[in-house]
Amino acid sequence: MQGASSRGYFGIGAEGVSKSANMGALLRTGHAFGAAFCFSIGAGWDARAGRQSDTADTPAHVPFYRAPDLHAFVLPRGCALVGVELLEDAADLPSFRHPMRAAYVLGPERAGLSPALLARCQHVVRIPTRFALNLSVAGALVLYDRLIQHGRFADRPVGAGGAATARPGGHGHPVFRRTVPDWLAGEPAEDIG
Repeated sequence: MQGASSRGYFGIGAEGVSKSANMGALLRTGHAFGAAFCFSIGAGWDARAGRQSDTADTPAHVPFYRAPDLHAFVLPRGCALVGVELLEDAADLPSFRHPMRAAYVLGPERAGLSPALLARCQHVVRIPTRFALNLSVAGALVLYDRLIQHGRFADRPVGAGGAATARPGGHGHPVFRRTVPDWLAGEPAEDIG
């Protein structure tokens, strides 16, 4: 199964995370949503232990960068750094316009992002919850919001339910090698091979 394509690119990572399972799950989440790269900054997690939660083995499929500290952390030119943090003056995620080229960075649940990293962020968003969420859950919500905004999906209907039309860029009608099944259009099968 192939996911929906979206415009631009993104990376996702964390600063100062020490729990290997949380970092592994964040990497897996980024891989599932189509991250162009993943990263960690000053994190002390064990990659071997992280593989228990990263069952997709993300570093084998997606470039992964480990910066020992903030000074060594470099992003591609034109890539906006977006911090995800529960701050009063942060933009609420549902109202945030995601940059086309972005790197999302999350921090540990108890400490959050460092002031030095927050100063480097072009944008800071908050998930409007009562308290901090698990690292990979927060990452999944941010990336899902990005997918909805930049993905190629039909607009939501006004009433309850799914979209009446297929999303643009679909694959079209199925092609059969020998005959078209009777159920396809309610018409008798015809030989097309």
